[in-house]
Amino acid sequence: MFPMFSALIFAASFASASNAQTLNWTTVDNAFEALNLTAPDGSVNASFIPFGATLTNFYVKDKNGDTLDLVLGFDNKTEYATNRQFFGPIVGRYANRIANGTFTLPISKNVSESDNSTVYHVPTNENDGLDTLHGGDTGYDLRIWQVLSQTDSSVVFGLIDPDGEQGFPGTVLTSVTYALEAGGVWKISMNAIATAETPIMLSGHHFWNLEGYKANDDLVNHYAQFNASQVIATDSILIPTGELIDVTDTALDFREAKSIGGSLNDTEGFDYCGGDCIGFDNCWVYDEPATNETVFSIWSDISGVKLDVKTDQLALQIYSCNGIYDPEAPIARKQAHGGADLYYPQHSCLVIEQESWIDAINNPEWGIDQIYGPGKPYVWESTYTFSLVE
Repeated sequence: MFPMFSALIFAASFASASNAQTLNWTTVDNAFEALNLTAPDGSVNASFIPFGATLTNFYVKDKNGDTLDLVLGFDNKTEYATNRQFFGPIVGRYANRIANGTFTLPISKNVSESDNSTVYHVPTNENDGLDTLHGGDTGYDLRIWQVLSQTDSSVVFGLIDPDGEQGFPGTVLTSVTYALEAGGVWKISMNAIATAETPIMLSGHHFWNLEGYKANDDLVNHYAQFNASQVIATDSILIPTGELIDVTDTALDFREAKSIGGSLNDTEGFDYCGGDCIGFDNCWVYDEPATNETVFSIWSDISGVKLDVKTDQLALQIYSCNGIYDPEAPIARKQAHGGADLYYPQHSCLVIEQESWIDAINNPEWGIDQIYGPGKPYVWESTYTFSLVE
């Protein structure tokens, strides 16, 4: 069964891209080699590496015609393996957090062994062993993905995740397609099939600054608007409580456009990002998910760069880089962002993750099905469109 599924996903990926270049099998020796893509009209350019299927650079022109690199990362690509900041990879097999690193199949609210359920344990890697973050000790961000197909404007990566890896049941075969299109469009498609029932929730984990660190080192001039009237409530370590928060009259309300940076201080005292943190690290539930309609917009009134998102996902995680600066281990900036003599400061970037409801596998009362298996493939589609505003 394993070779059959492998052959099917690899063949389908090759068939999806025309004019594919001759490809070599990806190993540790070439896992950090840049794959550079350009949209047919030159409106956007991007670079990826097979390690983590990671986006390392994303270039657009601002309203003055200057080229900006909009995403955080490392100039030395091997740092993606040694400094786990989740800069730009695919995260999985299950993105975000799993309470206590445990779940059951069938899923249950309070993990326990019974006649009709099996308990699974995933390595806990956060908060002194209280939860699992982004798939465990070696999530998809730390795997070497195969380059299945590449053209001048697209690349397809594939990953085989074996049965039992990080404690998850079933072998999962995943492909991710990155395609740049005319008009400043970046399309991301993820597909996965499993040999047994297993939880799957994937996402792209990209750190954005729409000014490319050419202006202010904050988010005051970054604005956002999206229709989400509820946020998943979390505890002090960002594990869902099972409750939902109405965003009305809170800092979490972005149904009308407002400054992201200007809203950060309004989060103080509400534990929106865990403990005494100031900022956002929250999962908003879209009011009306719609693949063909823009559901999320963010822009800078300094650079003029705007990002509009369409997605088939039910929710959106936003992290306002509340903990990116550690004085004992500061992260040097890419050359495009000022060079290694400077560091990425707190609240200077935004992670935008299109995904499903977080830790739904431990909250069955929500009725969100995240279990996939034979005959039930996983599909994730998002379109990011970049434009300019005055």
